Amino acid sequence: MLPFWIPLLLISYLGTLLLIARLTQKKSKQTQSPADSNPFFLAGKQVPWYLVAWGMIGNSLSGVTFISVPGLVGTQGMIYLQVVAGYILGYTVIAGVLLPIYYKMSLTTIYTYLLERLGMKAYKTGSWFFILSRLLGTSARLFLVADILQTFIFQHWGIPFSITVTLTLLLILGYTLEGGMATLVWTDALQSLFLVGALVLTILYLPSPIEVHAHHPEWFRCIDGNLNSSSFWGKQFLGGALIAIVMTGLDQDQMQKNLICKNLKDAQKNMLSFSVAIAIVNVGFLILGAGLYYLSAVHQMDLPAKTDHMYPYLALNYLGKEIPILAALFLLGLTASAYSSADGALTALTTSFCIDILGFERKRINNSIKVRKWVHAGMALSLWIIINLFSLFQSMDKNGQVIHWVLTLATYTYGPLLGMFAFGLFTHRKVKDNFTPWIACAAPIICVGLQSYASAILPGYTLGYELLLINAILVFSGLWLCSIPKNNLLV
Repeated sequence: MLPFWIPLLLISYLGTLLLIARLTQKKSKQTQSPADSNPFFLAGKQVPWYLVAWGMIGNSLSGVTFISVPGLVGTQGMIYLQVVAGYILGYTVIAGVLLPIYYKMSLTTIYTYLLERLGMKAYKTGSWFFILSRLLGTSARLFLVADILQTFIFQHWGIPFSITVTLTLLLILGYTLEGGMATLVWTDALQSLFLVGALVLTILYLPSPIEVHAHHPEWFRCIDGNLNSSSFWGKQFLGGALIAIVMTGLDQDQMQKNLICKNLKDAQKNMLSFSVAIAIVNVGFLILGAGLYYLSAVHQMDLPAKTDHMYPYLALNYLGKEIPILAALFLLGLTASAYSSADGALTALTTSFCIDILGFERKRINNSIKVRKWVHAGMALSLWIIINLFSLFQSMDKNGQVIHWVLTLATYTYGPLLGMFAFGLFTHRKVKDNFTPWIACAAPIICVGLQSYASAILPGYTLGYELLLINAILVFSGLWLCSIPKNNLLV
């Protein structure tokens, strides 16, 4: 029987989010005309950079990091730090290269750059690839959290999985429908507080890293020197940098938060401070994982087969019985990470569809606010459908490490975006725009074949996250072949 305070805790937390939404929506309406959706998209560009940076921690980590990263320690130590190191390089590139372009062009969605530089077909293709990427990635993240809540909580109350997902998305829809970015700034900040608080306070309870290292030094292994391994440090560092560039710098969800800063300088401060914070928090989750595994070994506990279930199992069973506040912190942190990631994605999907696909900034749209709300609801419904399909087919990584599955998915869906943006930035050629959609769709298909037959071509070699770079190179090469020289580059 689950403690009575669990539903009270969740209801109180969700009620707080709805209250924040109510207050910010009221302020947003005071500055919004009946035909204007701009406050929803960019919050008036008056948000302090440090508030954005803090909120982006929870938004970027999501429930996948909260659950999957601690579970990685038992099977591969702290090898994930190789990817995290790459993240820092990627965020630096975003701050120094991409943000100046986005601010110079005064963009609402970053894919407008493709329209200016490559053409309408490239613009639409980039937008659709983002929408596909975010729908699949966000669905995978929400599936993981919903699966955890279902396994450890809601199934004890006889609540079906589909109802769990429905209630989750309805709540997110409820506090993002009106306020948009103006609401997310404050809800993300609150959720980052709970996420980081849960991490820090749980670590303080666990045995010290020094004690854990003395007994299990293999859990602190940070570097893989095997060139043929998919976790070779060079592959993971490069993959981490590229993943940061595409999943943040070429992702409307993450860049929309940077574009609400007052100016370019503030946006760069946000990105650089965020890169340091995100690295520290990831180190914290790995230390948490080592402490949890050590605790289970000392007490000879049988852990779940799925490594993603290790942290919730210990938090809601052993830790929760010893110190109930730790179970409460886990639930708040997990819920915060899930909602912070999903609400931003839902808002960004709505923004991209309204601006890029429907053309809110290029043509007059009657009842634009009403249309935007219907798009918002449609995106939430799309997430609901995909999450339930994941549940039906259990389309997750066989080792139960969803973070690996999400990053692998990104190599396919974000690769074409990287190729198109790189072509625009680093060449002076004009592309034959009609070929762009075909090239962008062909590259991931070719990569599927390469991954399937890589070991046959190079015996013993396993493709890792460098597949993202291969995907981008294929798109870049295809655009080059279908282009002509151009004297003036628009950036």
